[in-house]
Amino acid sequence: MTALMIQGCGSNVGKSLLVAGLCRAARRRGLSVAPFKPQNMSNNAAVTVDGGEIGRAQALQALACGLEPHTDMNPILLKPETDTGAQVVVQGKRHSTVRARDYSALKPQLLAPVLESFNRLRSAHDLVIVEGAGSPAEVNLRKGDIANMGFARAAGVPVVLVGDIDRGGVIAQIVGTQAVLDPEDAGMVAGFIVNKFRGDPSLFDEGYELIAAHTGWRGFGVVPYFGEASKLPAEDALDLGGASGGGPLKIACLALSRIANFDDLDPLKLEPSVSLTMVRAGEAIPGDTTLVILPGSKSTRGDLAYLREQDWDVDIAAHVRRGGHVLGICGGYQMLGARIADPDGLEGAPGETAGLGLLDVATVMSADKRLTRTEATHVATGAAMQGYEIHIGRTDGPDRVRPFARVAGQPEGAVSRDGRIMGSYLHGMFAGDVFRAAFLDRLGAPSATAYGTTVDDTLDALADHLEAHLDVSGLLALAR
Repeated sequence: MTALMIQGCGSNVGKSLLVAGLCRAARRRGLSVAPFKPQNMSNNAAVTVDGGEIGRAQALQALACGLEPHTDMNPILLKPETDTGAQVVVQGKRHSTVRARDYSALKPQLLAPVLESFNRLRSAHDLVIVEGAGSPAEVNLRKGDIANMGFARAAGVPVVLVGDIDRGGVIAQIVGTQAVLDPEDAGMVAGFIVNKFRGDPSLFDEGYELIAAHTGWRGFGVVPYFGEASKLPAEDALDLGGASGGGPLKIACLALSRIANFDDLDPLKLEPSVSLTMVRAGEAIPGDTTLVILPGSKSTRGDLAYLREQDWDVDIAAHVRRGGHVLGICGGYQMLGARIADPDGLEGAPGETAGLGLLDVATVMSADKRLTRTEATHVATGAAMQGYEIHIGRTDGPDRVRPFARVAGQPEGAVSRDGRIMGSYLHGMFAGDVFRAAFLDRLGAPSATAYGTTVDDTLDALADHLEAHLDVSGLLALAR
């Protein structure tokens, strides 16, 4: 037993969640198991134990395996910076920034580090469960592919194809994928799974048999919709809900166009005392909001322009005049300052942009990227904090004399004189129960959530769900 690959008929069909659940199920069977995704595209990243970055989904899958996240689990990470270009991260480190049309020329160079990382994991564990990206049906992208069938064939890993019945047309999804695949690629597919069924799965028996008859592939089960998925960190911005919770404390987060590391919000949305709203393009920040969060961004100056296009700068100014609080995290912290300079054009065209002017600090973008896990102390409450930094740019100015936190005795972040405007580079701060409780208490709301326990219990519930509806033993037996 060495590896099994889960591919999908499209993006967002539930591959990441299925891999996490299968990882936890395999671990509970006594196997040493690790997750692997050859290529991921996401601005929601996690800092690894070896000082690099990988997609957030692989960090969750590592947790399901009982492992620390490692760069080998996601050797190629693409972080979109514009509609046509992305930063390429190879084995945890920034490699280059390329336009989408030029990435295909780069891909042949990337198969070697992909296979190197995979082979290290395979040699260290009983089982590696691999997640594909997008869909192998995108045969126009097959040349030089490292994410789906190109990887599966290079590594000799059997594939199970997942269709999403919640979208409709799942028979065509799976049968159609087989129809467009190269015969040798199709020969790598050992079976299929139908995911996200709502209602009585037996109602799909005829459709399930039809897929098996048309493809000749083995069916491994129909998975009902897993309602508790909202308790787990989401990687795709498509999963960001408009509003969650019904508590009295109103928190609004701006859904920036290049929002990054938005899993910062996950612990807050599970708090019974909190009502969290994602403010989307064309929407106003609700007038009864207590705290506005400016989240991280992969393109800070670009998203600052986007923020102004939505008139959110006007809403934020009115919110502050009413006595409201503002927290900027990473790119959001940079936006709160007087200006952001990018002389070398690291995130777009070279230049300088006026910030919101709510903190007396300024940021200069620089090529060196800070990637570190961080232990800190929140200055206002004395609460211990844990988080991570993943950013370019250095921020300084007079308001830094009032830091948000202290790291090894040194100031981190900045706070306004009245204490209502706060900025910090620390992602993941709300995952810690002690800090989150102290922070919410200052805003007049109690905390009632043990976040880490909730996530771990939900992974167990997910594994139970898959054991009940999939032939997990059959899936694991495929690995070779």
